[in-house]
Amino acid sequence: MRLALGLILISAQIATAQSWYSSLVAPDSAGRLTYVRDSEGNRIPDFSYAGYKNGMAPIPDVSVVKTISPLAGDNTAHIQAAISEVAQRPLDGTGFRGAILMTAGAYRVSGRIQLNTSGIVLRGVGDDADTLTNTVILATGDSATQSIVLQVGGGSDTKWSGQVSGTKVNITSDTVLVGDMSFTVASTTPFQVGDNVVIVHPCTDAWLQAVNYGDTRTDAPWTVNQLPIIYNRYITKIAGDVVTIDAPIFNTLIRSRSQSYLYKYDRSGIRTNIGVEDIRVDIQAPGVTTDANGNERDHAWDAIWVRQVEDGWVRRSTALHFGQSGIKTSTSTRITIDSCRALDPVSIITGERRYNFNTYVASQLILFRDCFATRGRHDFVSNGTSSVSGIVFLRGRSEFTYASSEGHRQWSQGMLFDNVVFSNHATTGYVLGLYSRGDYGTGHGWAAVHSVAWNCSLGRNMVLQKPPTAQNYAIGCFASAIVSSSPFSNPKGYEEGTNTTGLTPSSLYEAQLAERLSPPTSVSGGPQSTVLPETCGLDPVFPNPFNPSVMIRYRLPNATHVSLNIYDATGRAITTLLAETRSAGTHEVQWNAQHAPSGVYWVVLRTNGSATARKAVLLK
Repeated sequence: MRLALGLILISAQIATAQSWYSSLVAPDSAGRLTYVRDSEGNRIPDFSYAGYKNGMAPIPDVSVVKTISPLAGDNTAHIQAAISEVAQRPLDGTGFRGAILMTAGAYRVSGRIQLNTSGIVLRGVGDDADTLTNTVILATGDSATQSIVLQVGGGSDTKWSGQVSGTKVNITSDTVLVGDMSFTVASTTPFQVGDNVVIVHPCTDAWLQAVNYGDTRTDAPWTVNQLPIIYNRYITKIAGDVVTIDAPIFNTLIRSRSQSYLYKYDRSGIRTNIGVEDIRVDIQAPGVTTDANGNERDHAWDAIWVRQVEDGWVRRSTALHFGQSGIKTSTSTRITIDSCRALDPVSIITGERRYNFNTYVASQLILFRDCFATRGRHDFVSNGTSSVSGIVFLRGRSEFTYASSEGHRQWSQGMLFDNVVFSNHATTGYVLGLYSRGDYGTGHGWAAVHSVAWNCSLGRNMVLQKPPTAQNYAIGCFASAIVSSSPFSNPKGYEEGTNTTGLTPSSLYEAQLAERLSPPTSVSGGPQSTVLPETCGLDPVFPNPFNPSVMIRYRLPNATHVSLNIYDATGRAITTLLAETRSAGTHEVQWNAQHAPSGVYWVVLRTNGSATARKAVLLK
């Protein structure tokens, strides 16, 4: 094992020595990332604004104010009563009312749980299957067609349509390029710094003509007013007639094609500071039973739906046996889905099913980090049309997929697939698509624009196409082939460094975030610079369960001696992965357990007398 680890480290050193930058993203002399625009003004966007609080603050650990345990029978009203009780508490100075702790056990639920008040966290004790040590919601409801188990937020898809009267103002810049954060307006009188505003690019015939009416092939073309492009943002600066917003736009706005405007948002129905943690939602689906129309009616369709939320999260939670979505977002902004699993959906394998991690209408600046999907059709997907943008899938893993992760329909913008791994494919076709879906579905047409696959490992083909007025990118990816001719031929998007190791930075999102939070001052502190951790920690292993290798990530606020050891369920030491002094920062080590038997193992990190442990399940 030590020899194998040494070879891994030597290989990593060789890869570093042979590192390369993309021609489109590279550090300047001061170490700051620079971006090259093409002749149309297209560039790779800054995706670092995705996630809780735009990545500016870590997800908080909210104090428990209410504890419940499972009851015999149906627990729907029991859980809802706890939520209602905590909802009566006042918000504290940080914007929270408190956390509800659901102790270990099986909570049978036949109805919908609604976490619909700001400032509440619903927390379990673990998301594995053992009900003695984990919190498991057993969703038994079968009376409502395609129901939801846990709905988080206000519960309505307004797409941020509520306008404060008298605040609608035209944008006067002739062109606002993709990635821009400033523009001129006809009047700044209705606005002040800190206002929540919505930017709208109407769907006009001139714009539709520029994008070939969507490339819908034999389906009806896109029509006027069908697909407005919208962005939910905050004003950070006003200087004369120039307004600056808190995150970039993900599509170029050209005034001659469409007169864009903005208005102050009334925020009606929005919930904030809501979280779900350490819970397993297991939908009881004995089999696929269909009605006369082929619709499954005997189990819930969506496990967790984050709807009408700003600044929320789901972390360390698992969804199983859903019909459509394990975790779904809509009318939501600045959401983090962290270390979650969406596994083994139950449905017929056809349209509108098996979207394991699903960004639906008006999902923006959503971060999916270290998430794991199995047996989906579209495991990591935008299914929300032109209102969806700024979506990051970071270090996701897909196994046994039946179709492709992708922008799914009608001008989804600004998606980043960053170090996503696809393996054990159930499909022999392509597994990632940044492309036109033509007459698939109902005129899906151009389904992803200004989107990036960065350092992904596919094991199959990828479809990469250039949309009119926009671009898509595949940089440093490993694939059997990256093609533009399937299923509908179009010009190829930008491809660089396919099957070439050493892409730097290895993660685009993390490099962009690190630079924004702690700008580099030299080339040596360039795009791989990171914000130093505040505390020592051992992250949840990923993927988990795993076979046969698993990535172990740990954080050090200072240089210190580190030991990293593996123990079996009896406490017997299996191997030492690391025993040396390491520098401050975030580090990764891979454990290859191909010669170990299936079972539960413990990863233990020791530094200066303290120890942290994480469970890892080897399932062969």
